[in-house]
Amino acid sequence: SSQLRAIRKNMVDIMTKEVATEDLTSLVNKLIPDSIGMDIEKECTDIYPLHDVHIRKVKVLKKPKFDASKLMDIHGEMGGATDENGEIVAVAGEIVEPLIQESD
Repeated sequence: SSQLRAIRKNMVDIMTKEVATEDLTSLVNKLIPDSIGMDIEKECTDIYPLHDVHIRKVKVLKKPKFDASKLMDIHGEMGGATDENGEIVAVAGEIVEPLIQESD
């Protein structure tokens, strides 16, 4: 039980350190390849050997500041509809009718 407390303390310390220094996009880019889980695994090996450490759930405790320019940078300046290849099909404000799919 003391090992569990020590491992949980290390996990919380590592996660808060990683989250405090990153913005939202870079944090998501760190969560996807599970690099924070690998850091936890390395730090806790002297307490108990851990394997397959993954972050399963992320909870937003404080609403981030809204910046419209950053939002446009993330989602692109055009804001138009795109196809499956990422090519811009229509500019914002244009109405795009979906293609009619024929059934067999």
